[in-house]
Amino acid sequence: MKTLCGWVNRKIFLYNVTFGLYMLDWWERLLFNFLVLLLIWFLGYNSWRYTANFLRGQQWRLVNGEG
Repeated sequence: MKTLCGWVNRKIFLYNVTFGLYMLDWWERLLFNFLVLLLIWFLGYNSWRYTANFLRGQQWRLVNGEG
């Protein structure tokens, strides 16, 4: 358990150093992390919608013999 916590703390530290978040105030870090999570959610949600729509079209083509 201790090694897992150490690994997680190291990854958080590397994230803060890589993006320069260590020099920001707590509220600026919170805002930045919120925007990053919002961007990841937006990309994931739209990728899921596009994939579902694409697969639905492929299924329709296979059922109707157009593939």
